Amino acid sequence: MDKELLHQLETPCVVLDTRMAEENIKKMQAACDACGVKLRPHIKTHKMPLFAKMQLAAGADGVTCAKVGEAEVMADGGVEDIFIAYPMVGAFRVRRVIALAKRLRRLILGVDSMEIAQPLSAAAQEAGITLEVRLEVDTGAKRTGVERDKAAALAVAINALPNLKLTGIYTFKSLVYHDAPTLDKVEAAAEEGELMQQIAESIRAAGVPITDISAGSTPTGIEVAKTGKVTEVRPGTYIFNDFMLTKEGAATLDEIAVRVYATVVSTPSPEYAVLDGGTKTFYMDIVPETPPYYYPGYAVVAGNDDLQLLRMNEEHGILTSKKGNTGLHVGDIVELIPIHVCTTINQQNEVYLYDGKTLHKEKVAARGMLV
Repeated sequence: MDKELLHQLETPCVVLDTRMAEENIKKMQAACDACGVKLRPHIKTHKMPLFAKMQLAAGADGVTCAKVGEAEVMADGGVEDIFIAYPMVGAFRVRRVIALAKRLRRLILGVDSMEIAQPLSAAAQEAGITLEVRLEVDTGAKRTGVERDKAAALAVAINALPNLKLTGIYTFKSLVYHDAPTLDKVEAAAEEGELMQQIAESIRAAGVPITDISAGSTPTGIEVAKTGKVTEVRPGTYIFNDFMLTKEGAATLDEIAVRVYATVVSTPSPEYAVLDGGTKTFYMDIVPETPPYYYPGYAVVAGNDDLQLLRMNEEHGILTSKKGNTGLHVGDIVELIPIHVCTTINQQNEVYLYDGKTLHKEKVAARGMLV
């Protein structure tokens, strides 16, 4: 970015390169198309209808959300096919998804227990509608999802409930193999495809004619699609990529479409410089310098292996130099690559969009939609 544009930035801020984002969208869509697998990207990364529409225009079948609030924002932005891949627990959520279902061409809800399915069934009956649901199964992440050996029995029970239509299964597995973390995305994906196919077959054998088998996050998405054993993948981070994905072998540095810019506001000593962004800018959910990837800080200074962001307060980021002299001065603008882009964007009310020539601001419309 040239200096004239750089000095238009109000820091700390996030800048998204829309050209690279569009390339990333096209690459993922082409890979899924080549495998004959549907793409339903997760909007957790960008949280903006603008980018959801770009993904849909490129060929995505619909989008995935985690929370009702995110789905409502996407619906307001014109998205008509949404999967909420999260347990709908609580009367407030059920009320909102019933209202949402009446607005959309297609709404799919995730369930992993009768405690979730029964209230949805009752609410759908009262509203006079049928809700489409997918059964979440655990394939090793040990998060939400019914245990594999109980999936068929639960599918039968859910399928018997009135006003619910069980159409498929889904999972989040990520980099797990034999129920333990792995660094091998190909190995993890192969197991993911095999497990999901086996679970689907057991459910069909029990008399429930499911059609959808949904899996795959960004690290494993393309590899799971290649197995030919799933019908849909749900990557999210691929649209912008981040430093984490470079470590996981799912992206290269030149495919990262996001940067954080911060200004040096103080240089009390040559050994360190203080940025105008701290934990409220560079939030990350992994501790630096811990296995397996040993991230070098809370963000990576672009093109500079000497500077490290290893200490932060709410509004202060402390850059230190391995050599003992940062070379930075008050007023300098520093370009950084986020470790985890999803949490980074969710910290911002607005981001800058950069098309190679101009900058403009875009509201992060689903920011903070935690319900």
